Amino acid sequence: MTDRHALPLHVQISEMLIRDIHAGRLMDGERLPPEREMAERLKISVGTLRKALGDLTDKGMLERVQGSGNYVRAKAGAASVYAFFRVELLEGGGLPTAEVLSVQRLEKPADLPDFGVSGEAHRIRRLRRLNGVPAVLEEVWLDGRYAERIAPGDLRESLYLFYREALNLWITRAEDALGLAGVPDWAPGAFGLASGTQTLQATRISWGQDGARAEVSRSWINTDVARYVARLA
Repeated sequence: MTDRHALPLHVQISEMLIRDIHAGRLMDGERLPPEREMAERLKISVGTLRKALGDLTDKGMLERVQGSGNYVRAKAGAASVYAFFRVELLEGGGLPTAEVLSVQRLEKPADLPDFGVSGEAHRIRRLRRLNGVPAVLEEVWLDGRYAERIAPGDLRESLYLFYREALNLWITRAEDALGLAGVPDWAPGAFGLASGTQTLQATRISWGQDGARAEVSRSWINTDVARYVARLA
């Protein structure tokens, strides 16, 4: 059965390649393998691969030379669904996916930075994987004014894409603060770190298109498998 909340397959492949290019796993000027060979390795059809490569070409990150092949064109700031997602596998890159653990509308905790206008927020807890490897435990608090109710089944793999499509909320910038924190007691066993274990935590404040703070999130990163990366162009 197709997961209607996942990104279309060709977009998943395009996003994976964008992250590999930004991580330096695919270098500027590098020739990609022949399309049929690449499709077989990725276990997708040639048609799906060509749609993904077409997306990269439209973004200026791939040059398709007739009779020669497809060549990487590294480009900073290219449009990407995961442009704000700063966590990669230790070896670089990795396609993010998300497992929703819970969604509740609650009063805002006093220990969060000030954000939004409502006294309540939607708390979204997720386990993020990179290429299928559990890497990040995520707790997002979205200001309650943007929706009366959000059901787990409403969400997309990319929350920012969901905000755009369903709530008309565009996250235009974000600020991250890094520190150490204990893994929370609601962490599932699949995360790989026990409750209370000290690990890297990123606290993010995100702003919408109106300049107001729209959400605050806390992410616990399993540094045995992943790292936080911010690239400056």
